[in-house]
Amino acid sequence: MVVARTKASTPFFNVVDYGAIGNGQADDTQAFAKAWEATCASLSSPTMKVPSGKTFLIQPLRFMGPCNSSSITVKIDGNLVAPTSPYSWRCDGNVCHQLLYFHQVDGLTLKGQGIIDGQGQQWWQNTNLYRPTIMEISNSNNVTIDGGLTFKDSPSKHVVLNYIESLSVSGLIIEAPGDSPNTDGMLLQYCTNVHITCCNIGTGDDCIAIINGTSNARIDNIVCGPGHGISIGSLGNNGAEAIVEDITVSKVLFRNTTNGARIKTWQGGRGHVRNIHYEKLWFHDTMYPIIIDQFYGGNQYTTSNSAVEISNVSYNGIVGISSGDDAVVLNCSKAVPCKDIVVENLHVVTDGGKPAAYGCENVFGRALGHLVPKLSCLL
Repeated sequence: MVVARTKASTPFFNVVDYGAIGNGQADDTQAFAKAWEATCASLSSPTMKVPSGKTFLIQPLRFMGPCNSSSITVKIDGNLVAPTSPYSWRCDGNVCHQLLYFHQVDGLTLKGQGIIDGQGQQWWQNTNLYRPTIMEISNSNNVTIDGGLTFKDSPSKHVVLNYIESLSVSGLIIEAPGDSPNTDGMLLQYCTNVHITCCNIGTGDDCIAIINGTSNARIDNIVCGPGHGISIGSLGNNGAEAIVEDITVSKVLFRNTTNGARIKTWQGGRGHVRNIHYEKLWFHDTMYPIIIDQFYGGNQYTTSNSAVEISNVSYNGIVGISSGDDAVVLNCSKAVPCKDIVVENLHVVTDGGKPAAYGCENVFGRALGHLVPKLSCLL
């Protein structure tokens, strides 16, 4: 084993020193696994290094903690590629869940300038397979994903962030074709104290999906598109209880998206979505810039007696061009109406320059300031 050290005696564990070839053809999975084992065992803030100038072909890898150090860095400057064919992936129980999986790794920092390519094209064509994500980080505290990494062409969701306390994400590029199925850029579940900033995300599904258990999250300075926008939900399917609260989304440019700021819940669910704030959003060629849909996946004329309650949602400084007729759609349940919905300073027109239309059902709140369209249902 070769361990490099800096002047401050911080150990580096280079995957090449553990046998990785990096020619894009040889299987480097075991070399990565050995390098991680040594990194995780180190006591002194170690770094696992994937060097630049090489392409590493890997099979699904599990980076399991807890590790001996309270902080651990994985620096990916080289490129990682998954097998091209779904049938070439080697997965536990013949079901593939992730290409890279970090579990119980507190103090994790993931950074670098590399590209992580899920080679999802053949997966998208086969509807009978369970499609994996490129990367999941779960059950970890104090996680940082920082600077320059590119995730592309995942078979399914690109980056899943699950059960994380204190999460910082910045500078990512996430890209897949606009027609690739279920390729969300990021998905957050049961995450608290979150900041996502300065990312460029364009996929075939939500740029960022915020689902159950996520709270105290700030998302800003994002370019989103193509895709389905930044979504809270879907929540409450099959009667499930869901809680999402204290979310701020600001300074987002939506380009060529089906939705912008979206909240989607199923009839029959329980729980609440509350204290959600959108500000300084810009739209270009977005079909539904603002949408609340409490009838996601169902018939709006079949109303359950229960629904995920949506309250205290504000929109301020919303500007742009809608590719459809409706700039604002607030479609809420008669049994559990949306409450305290505030729209302030809105100017959205159609691509022909005319004020876009809007629709409101069972929503209570107010509209303030400059309003195009007028949103008389909230006045």
